[in-house]
Amino acid sequence: MTRKLFTPEEANRMLPLVRRIVEDILDIGKRMRAIAVRADPSPGEVRDYNRLSDTLQGLFVELEELGCSYKDWNFAVGLVDFPAIIDGAPVLLCWRSDEPEIRYYHSHEDGYAGRMAIPDAWLTPPESAREVRAR
Repeated sequence: MTRKLFTPEEANRMLPLVRRIVEDILDIGKRMRAIAVRADPSPGEVRDYNRLSDTLQGLFVELEELGCSYKDWNFAVGLVDFPAIIDGAPVLLCWRSDEPEIRYYHSHEDGYAGRMAIPDAWLTPPESAREVRAR
């Protein structure tokens, strides 16, 4: 299966939808954690936890179907990666839920700790799809 590759412009256009999904993921993750830390959760809390877990999995799938992936398993800041190519190298455009737009990327190996600013030339929308493929 071919993975979608995003330009920064395409990824930023998707942010309103991605942002809503990530808000739900963060909310559900925090609610699940609150149940998980209890020494003796009630049967109702266990049912709630399982229901929330199913909903969470559905949200992860929804992001994957859009072509991006969720990366913040502590449910602290809501990290999402979008596959891309910059200067001929495969990279991941990286967005945090507290950022207004996608302005950073990192290699697959370096991860979030290796985030770098997207080069200005890549933030300017190309004149045509052919120009994007030529890069």
